[in-house]
Amino acid sequence: MSYDSQIAQREIDVIIDELAKSSDVVGDVVEFGCYEGDTSVILAREMQDQPDKWLWLYDSFAGLPPKTAADQSAAGWRFKEGELKASPDQVAHKFKKYKLPDPVIKQAWFDELDPVADLPEKISFALLDGDFYESIKTSLALVAPKMQPGAKIIIHDYRNPQLPGSAKAVNEFLSANPELTFRLRAGLAIIDF
Repeated sequence: MSYDSQIAQREIDVIIDELAKSSDVVGDVVEFGCYEGDTSVILAREMQDQPDKWLWLYDSFAGLPPKTAADQSAAGWRFKEGELKASPDQVAHKFKKYKLPDPVIKQAWFDELDPVADLPEKISFALLDGDFYESIKTSLALVAPKMQPGAKIIIHDYRNPQLPGSAKAVNEFLSANPELTFRLRAGLAIIDF
């Protein structure tokens, strides 16, 4: 299986390890910012022995949104509005190609999602790869109330100087929720519930 060029192998190894650690936690698995679905198929492959859990994928499929002031970085010149555009059909095709169960795919900007209608009731594992401040802030606000004891949130790009908004959103969330445990592994932010 070819891996997503947007995520390094060492990050994939951490995601697989943390997903395994949350396998006994009640709730479904969600990924915010699935792009072409490469990381999604890795999650699905690792979930095959957990038939009671669903995989939910969220993306605008319209590419990156506009940057805010929190996202500005001299190093991040290449992350422009509309980049990283994909389609739900590309994602669905990958799942068929690897003979994996179909995920629930929701096409919307994260701030358009309804927390009751569009998200599972309980979440055991969340992978947030929204790149920008507002996307990470919004996805954290959506998933946090649904995270179960022992669940984990992994945020991609926390240590990426090209995408400073990701760390800003995470740090604000942690300041507002000091009871949560925060760790770093391979540059990924991990929040334990």
